[in-house]
Amino acid sequence: MTSSASEKSLRLGFDETRTRVVLRTTESFQQELVQLAARFRTGGQLGPLSVSVSLDELLADLGLLGSWSDPAGVEWADDLRELVSGVVQDAHTVQQRLAGRQTAGEVAPDDVSLLLGDSWKGELSEFQRRDISKLLSLQHGANFSVPGAGKTRVALAVYAAQKAAGRVSRLLVVCPKSAYESWRYETAECLVHPLRINVLDGSLDQWAEVLVVNYERLDRSLSMLAGWLKSGPSMIILDEAHRMKLGARGTYGAACMALGPLAARRLILTGTPAPNGSRDLENLLGFVWPGHGQRTVVQAVAGGDLAHASTVLRPLFTRTTKHELGLPPVQLGLRFVDMPPLHDEIYTAIVGGERSGAAREDLSSLGKTALRLLMAATSPALLLEGGSRYEPLAYQLPPMEVPEGGSLYSLMQNLPDYELSPKYKEAVTIIAENAAQGRKTLVWTTFVRSLTTLERMLEKYSPAVVYGGTPDREEQIRRFREDPACMVLISNPATLGEGISLHHVCHDAVYVDRDFMAGRFLQSLDRIHRLGLAPGTETRVTVLAVRNSVDEVVAASLERKLEFMGRILDDPTVQQLADLEEEPSVAAGLAPGDIEALLSHMGGR
Repeated sequence: MTSSASEKSLRLGFDETRTRVVLRTTESFQQELVQLAARFRTGGQLGPLSVSVSLDELLADLGLLGSWSDPAGVEWADDLRELVSGVVQDAHTVQQRLAGRQTAGEVAPDDVSLLLGDSWKGELSEFQRRDISKLLSLQHGANFSVPGAGKTRVALAVYAAQKAAGRVSRLLVVCPKSAYESWRYETAECLVHPLRINVLDGSLDQWAEVLVVNYERLDRSLSMLAGWLKSGPSMIILDEAHRMKLGARGTYGAACMALGPLAARRLILTGTPAPNGSRDLENLLGFVWPGHGQRTVVQAVAGGDLAHASTVLRPLFTRTTKHELGLPPVQLGLRFVDMPPLHDEIYTAIVGGERSGAAREDLSSLGKTALRLLMAATSPALLLEGGSRYEPLAYQLPPMEVPEGGSLYSLMQNLPDYELSPKYKEAVTIIAENAAQGRKTLVWTTFVRSLTTLERMLEKYSPAVVYGGTPDREEQIRRFREDPACMVLISNPATLGEGISLHHVCHDAVYVDRDFMAGRFLQSLDRIHRLGLAPGTETRVTVLAVRNSVDEVVAASLERKLEFMGRILDDPTVQQLADLEEEPSVAAGLAPGDIEALLSHMGGR
């Protein structure tokens, strides 16, 4: 049986989410469509003459469509056909590369300058030309180079080359707000005639060639962005793409997956593509190459041989390592401190309470438990609200004797009267030593109340402070960079972990605490260790941890995640970060009077 010329027997097109494909048929082929849908694990009946299949599964098993009895009657929607064509073409290119064969359309690094067009003027390093050539050799791509390697410039060069070839005419950049400055700078610096750029924080500039939007706005701007992408051949770049690592299961990921198929070219940028393991990598490469990318990661990692997996995945992405940047190594130290007696007593009681209420299957509850224990390891008093959620702890010294019979709540409330947090004590000592040598220090702490507490304790050093609620973020960063009296910047990785460069003025960092997010840890390290460091610069990073606390659990978890990421990327530098060298604590040996003397100087100078 065949269909007439006017009536197609099978029509394929996207559903509204563009993560599934709708297959429609005529009454004559109804039974055959039911049988075809049954061969797909994700196939589902929408009506008598239509079914829906996951885009990933359809692309992974395109061969199943070969069983359709009327191949001449199969019609693909234009945008779906283009997507399938690009994915199949790139899959073939990757297989050819793995087999060691040259492929058609392969671009050599020496040819890059010719492809960028007359409007390009930006300087490119050798490793940037290498990365551009590899990305141009594929229809879609992924750049996993370390922060500071110039991924923004590389991505812009890929766009310029595609534009010069007439393949695209507009660019959508999805990135964190902290990266806006970098995109504005590069579009002006690299092109003879700066591109018309529109940051989407208000109305849409219809004449803009480059549209920049942050991940938080994606979901509520979907229909408008979809229309913009469809109105001309476009390229989409996800900057800091690990933000959509949950794929279709997350709000950011679902929005990105819906927009991806509308772009003629897709490119993702992140230095931390697998912060929690292979599932993150599946989702990222699944955006770039639906069906093919996800399946390739699953198959590569399945055997457990990460060296083999790295070989298989390598043709799918480009990466410039820190070694290639020629950066001097980081001196990384893990410094353990002990809880004083009352702190230890309260921590043990909190652990007992959390243990009795914990449910293994409730991830949300366990996440909150982990955060509470991270707070308690630094200072249990952080768990109490105080006058406001940001109110600093008021440490009073010298320590007083602990009254007997106090309730846990009152002991937590009054803890700063009796004992100084060993982490704060250690951090203050390190900062004082650095300041005496004229070295500025970047202090990381996860919790805002911990941040405001350190701000008060470090008043002597005119600290700059940046967190989510900071109204003058740019001014605080400017002061840290330019004011010689400002020796400390206190922030958290959630706020300042991406997009900010501090390596010209600061070479010391202290982590008062760390959470379980390996990506944030790596990103935050790179604020002071990136391209542009003077040769021989000594970069020192100290991680503080409390013995016999959740800090040890975090350290083991991050070591495992960094080891996986380093091996899958074939980058020994990342693996080395997982193996922190333990060093003795300094402040733990100081007498209370020494700390009291240091703190008493804070407000007066």
